[in-house]
Amino acid sequence: MYNNLLTNLLALKQRLQILFEGKSLVGKVFLLGSLVGGIIITVTIFLFLIVFTGILGHIPNREELRMVENPVASEVFSADSVLLGRYFIQERSDISFDQIPPHVVDALLATEDIRFYDHSGIDYRSLGRVLFKSLLLQSDASGGGSTLTQQLVKNLYPRKRYVMFSLLINKMREIIIASRLENEYDKNTLLALYLNTVPFGDNTYGIESASLRFFSRPTKKLSVDQGAVLIGMLKATYSYNPRIFPERSKERRNVVLAQMNKYRKLKSTTSDSLQALPLTLFYNKITHHSGLAPYFREFIRNELLVWCRNHTDSKGDPFNLYTDGLKIYTSIDSRLQRYAEEAMSKQMALLQDRFLKHWGKTDPWHNQPAVLDDAIIKSNRYKSLKQAGLSHQQILAAMKKPTVMNIFTWQGEKEMKMSPVDSIKHYLKFLNAGVLAMDPEQGAIRVWVGGINHHYFQFDHVRESTKRQVGSTIKPIIYAAALENGEDPCHYISAEKTTYKGIEEWTPSNTEENYDLKYSMEGALTYSVNTVAIHALEKTGIDKTILLAKQMGITSELDHVPSLALGTPSISVMEMVAVYSCIANKGKSVTPYYITSIVSRDHVVLERYKSVNGEQIMSVENAQLLVQMLKRVVNEGTGAGMRSKFGITNDMAGKTGTTQSNADGWFIAMTPKLVVGSWVGADDPRIRFRSTALGQGASTALPIVATLFQQVNADSEFTKLSQSRFAPLPSHLERKLSCDLYKSDTNLLEKIFGKKEKESTRTFGEKEKKKKKGFFKKLFGS
Repeated sequence: MYNNLLTNLLALKQRLQILFEGKSLVGKVFLLGSLVGGIIITVTIFLFLIVFTGILGHIPNREELRMVENPVASEVFSADSVLLGRYFIQERSDISFDQIPPHVVDALLATEDIRFYDHSGIDYRSLGRVLFKSLLLQSDASGGGSTLTQQLVKNLYPRKRYVMFSLLINKMREIIIASRLENEYDKNTLLALYLNTVPFGDNTYGIESASLRFFSRPTKKLSVDQGAVLIGMLKATYSYNPRIFPERSKERRNVVLAQMNKYRKLKSTTSDSLQALPLTLFYNKITHHSGLAPYFREFIRNELLVWCRNHTDSKGDPFNLYTDGLKIYTSIDSRLQRYAEEAMSKQMALLQDRFLKHWGKTDPWHNQPAVLDDAIIKSNRYKSLKQAGLSHQQILAAMKKPTVMNIFTWQGEKEMKMSPVDSIKHYLKFLNAGVLAMDPEQGAIRVWVGGINHHYFQFDHVRESTKRQVGSTIKPIIYAAALENGEDPCHYISAEKTTYKGIEEWTPSNTEENYDLKYSMEGALTYSVNTVAIHALEKTGIDKTILLAKQMGITSELDHVPSLALGTPSISVMEMVAVYSCIANKGKSVTPYYITSIVSRDHVVLERYKSVNGEQIMSVENAQLLVQMLKRVVNEGTGAGMRSKFGITNDMAGKTGTTQSNADGWFIAMTPKLVVGSWVGADDPRIRFRSTALGQGASTALPIVATLFQQVNADSEFTKLSQSRFAPLPSHLERKLSCDLYKSDTNLLEKIFGKKEKESTRTFGEKEKKKKKGFFKKLFGS
């Protein structure tokens, strides 16, 4: 083989000697140049044909270019058309040419391609430089000087690496595609495509995302100097990033402004005055944690991913939530959502301060060391070190070493040097909250606040899978079942203590020493009397009560135990709000919904959701009676702080709830147009207030709802909501409630000589034995 190669080379040498024989030096140079030029032209034509035919990579045809689409973030909108947030890998939003200010276009052309409207999309001088570098100098350095159309091609179809001549081949691809783009789109559309695809730094793509990131305003509202800053970044997105290098960015901005003056896009005086301005950013880093309703957006994200897998686009491919530019419209009201988030932040900051002062220098888990141990073992850092093969003791030693970190406080994010163990202790002390509001007629979710800060506390406290003990908020279900069972709301039930056999001698008690009283149904609800609720459940029956609870909206498991009447079941905020909505909706069940429609980037409605018609679960009359009773709770019972402390005058019914040892505080408020549920507690229920006065729902959860309604009432746009009223109770139903809330369970002699405290003992459900009345009882009282 080597002999043949040597023979061929010798033959070529002889031919060249013959060719150059007798030629002058000038002639030889001319001949050599002609040969080299011919070789270059031949190689170029050959390469061009290979590229054009797609042998070195697919070249999009006219049909594909007509359907060119950028990866665009999907957007989530509120019911009042406010952008709540985006789902994206690269932060990107498309805008049309008419949304781009003329001064931004002028800045772009003056610095990048002043002949854009005159050429056909190809810079032949640049191509000549590339040919020279690639074939003669064997260099793949950037050729530069590309037109905006060619740069657009680079954005849409990124360059590839080849064995040799990479730059030349890529330039040829860009020329071919640029030429086709120029034939398919007008110049204005090409400019918009370019500005929608070009990277601007900080993981933003497209001028709209960059404008929102660096100046917190849409592109159409950019000032001339702000537009110049963004256009100036295009030369080097990192080097001229105004957040990282403000002085360098300012210099580049001024170069852009000078170029605009050079090409008569700006007057000299205007250019000079703008160059003298300081560079001022209004930086707004948009993450999945920022913006309105982050817990809600994260909740529906998983549902949307499932929807995308089950639905295909026009090409037959499943939709991609992060790149297909879907528009998801929801039932959230952005104004109510903002008010709820502000109310939660305000009240939880105050409550957290009270909680820390309550415990002082003592850790809330001081007598339960397992609380801290469990939190350490559940931490991501512990798990990662465990996976790396470290022992428990080695992990603890590593986690006790201080390091610099950012931590959440109610005074703002702070940079601290602390160990991971200390950071776990820091976060264990925080109380969290959840707030959910729903339209009781339609089931539309209007507010979704899953926690106090989505960046640091991502556990969602209102979604249906998050369950906590509900305390006395369950009592309306108990009395609804009693009413449906035919009980008279004015039938008095004794509050006496009862010890139930067979349940470990269980003796439920009340918050107050009111065992010598007997209560009407309304009185028992107003003052949240535990013993009366249990007696009511006992008379109605657990099975009937659980069946009604399920029909009203409870999907959680409910144990068949008497403590059901005290709210020991763990139920979600979502379920409880659905139950109270059923009551407010005149006994008709309400199915919550939160997505109203999904629309493609081309404005085609892909899916539309409608509210589900509910079933009549309890009679309209019994629902009205229950609303009236729960109004009394707010007017003078455990929820009276709404009136006395916060001045809420809305026509409102509601119920507070507090669980064992004050681990959970609840308040659920009902108006004809809105039902709001609020829960407060630590993520670990073993961490809590020691005092019921501090830890009860009236002190923890109620203030959040009250502050929300204060803002709603002050907003004239919500006049219909704030002034809505329940229908007046018909006279025949008024008569059913025309009795005292409670009365004494003692006779005259017992009042005179004192009543010996007594407790009955029996099996739950067993009928209490009636005692024969003595002479004095017959004479002096019941």
